[in-house]
Amino acid sequence: MVFPKLTSTIKHIVLINLIMFITPTLLNLDLTNITNLHYPLNPMFGMWQYFTSIFMHGSWGHLIFNMLGLWMFGSSVEQFLGKTKFLFLYLSAGIGAGLIFTLIDYIQFQQIYTIFTEAGLLKSEIITILEKGSTNDPRVIQSITQEQFNQIGLIYNKVLLGASGAVFGIFSASAVFFPNSKTLVFPIPFPIPMKVLIISLVLSDLFLGTFSLPGDNIARFAHVGGAIIGFIISWYWTKKK
Repeated sequence: MVFPKLTSTIKHIVLINLIMFITPTLLNLDLTNITNLHYPLNPMFGMWQYFTSIFMHGSWGHLIFNMLGLWMFGSSVEQFLGKTKFLFLYLSAGIGAGLIFTLIDYIQFQQIYTIFTEAGLLKSEIITILEKGSTNDPRVIQSITQEQFNQIGLIYNKVLLGASGAVFGIFSASAVFFPNSKTLVFPIPFPIPMKVLIISLVLSDLFLGTFSLPGDNIARFAHVGGAIIGFIISWYWTKKK
């Protein structure tokens, strides 16, 4: 088996991610409220988190999986595009994934938030209830089901971190530039074209994101968002030669 070359930009991205993962542990620092992406109504939210969250990971498995994917599929893309365009693509897909992730959450959040306001609660009261995670307010009890309350609380306290959205953007670019290049994906016993792989991954995440399974804490729509941004940019570049 021939392994792809570890290209310059990917090497630096991997190094930054390793530093951001290891350093807080060594220094006993908790950066989660600063760097991870929060829901915009949450007081921990900051616009910079759309950028910083791309370089944060929750576990060694999370980090290794993303960096392996970046190396295996990104090396040929960087050699094809060059350092500057590759970095622009990577960061755009990562930031775009966060924005689309927030948009999906916003749509779901507002549907329930509207019920709160129609029941007569002020924004400050709603935020206080979500911060506390429970309430005996009869206006809420009469208007909101427990399932709805759990859902809006989950969105309010949700955080996004990891390079998955950016990596999915690179996957998309690889499928656009090298659609018929074949790769082995465990446990499939035969190589499949890159265009088939990315379509399968996106459809799978769309399905699992829409019909979420209990305990699934993977940001499926961030994957989809990154893939969409990566495809749009790559497709535009191919049309512009």
